[in-house]
Amino acid sequence: MRDLVAVFVVFLLIAFALSMATSLQWYKRGHSRLRRAISDAGRSVIAEIPGGQGIQFFTEDAAAFHWSGRVIPKDGIRSARVLISGAPISVCVSRRFPEPTTQPSVGIDHSGMIERERWDVAIDLEDTTVMVECGAIREQVSQELARQVFEAVKTDIELRN
Repeated sequence: MRDLVAVFVVFLLIAFALSMATSLQWYKRGHSRLRRAISDAGRSVIAEIPGGQGIQFFTEDAAAFHWSGRVIPKDGIRSARVLISGAPISVCVSRRFPEPTTQPSVGIDHSGMIERERWDVAIDLEDTTVMVECGAIREQVSQELARQVFEAVKTDIELRN
């Protein structure tokens, strides 16, 4: 009887392992399809940022950056800021706009979170600020994502100056 139970448990473990492997393959295929669709639309992926709805892509094409369903026109970007827990640590301001940009306070509510360093990039347009939330993942993952996004926007600002 013990041998029969052991064989049953082994089959259950094998079925579970095969199920996990299949799920991983489906995820990889879906991810590849999404990246291919972005590429086919003429965009390039700057960063893949994990969020509440899974991985989101910060992408760019010739005329705009794209984030979370928003189009950020490159010719309308006034400044970009890297924020760590809401405080700017690096800023790039476009010289194409004569009046100084107002930098609104960051209104992100993270109540209930364990306080960790949050890395975000604020992209200031004429009438709004787009916040690219890169997260608070440990081991410098969020920092690297914020740096990639900021460098792409900064490079575009400097080319347009």
